[in-house]
Amino acid sequence: MTENETATNDPTPIGNRQLAIGNALRRFVRPRAAVEHCDMCSAEVHPHHPHLFEPATRKLLCACQACAILFSGQAHTKYRRVPERVRHLADFQMTDGQWESLMIPINMAFFFKSTPVQRVVSLYPSPAGATESLLDLKSWDEIVRCNPILKDMESDIEALLVNRVREASDFYLVPIDECYRLVGLIRMKWRGLSGGTEVWETIHEFFEELKRRSMSER
Repeated sequence: MTENETATNDPTPIGNRQLAIGNALRRFVRPRAAVEHCDMCSAEVHPHHPHLFEPATRKLLCACQACAILFSGQAHTKYRRVPERVRHLADFQMTDGQWESLMIPINMAFFFKSTPVQRVVSLYPSPAGATESLLDLKSWDEIVRCNPILKDMESDIEALLVNRVREASDFYLVPIDECYRLVGLIRMKWRGLSGGTEVWETIHEFFEELKRRSMSER
């Protein structure tokens, strides 16, 4: 294990944390069933259905509209409804030095406020799934001061997604399930040491889709 992989002040055992990340990711790497069902009441759900997020385990659940509405706007329940809004932060300010100070080993990551551990968590995608990285909170606080919109990021269910791969400079506020969808796509498509052509095309298409959604939701 490297110093970048876990935060020393996280009380969650390493094995449990890896299991939690795997639970969230599994929704996006397993074959999609012909008919999906609500994980709460077993009712059949539309292909584009809401998700619920369990902060304690970082587990995502499918939900029908009736079950999802029970958790809408609820901040202190076992499950929280994941929002759908995508915001492209065209004016986001981050220097190369600020990014390097966050100690992310690759040029892509997402950040969210975790209520169970009472701090900001940073995760980056890899061929093995989502990996948690040690986050310099002093550096994060500096980035928040430069970008006050981050103060409005909803705890647990909304994340800052950063893409600096191949000279990109993309910053989004997205639902947490979109972050795990990206991780799942990378895990499925990665081939060999460099990933292969397909995975990079998939990443490009993913961010192009986010940009289109952000424009349509204005």
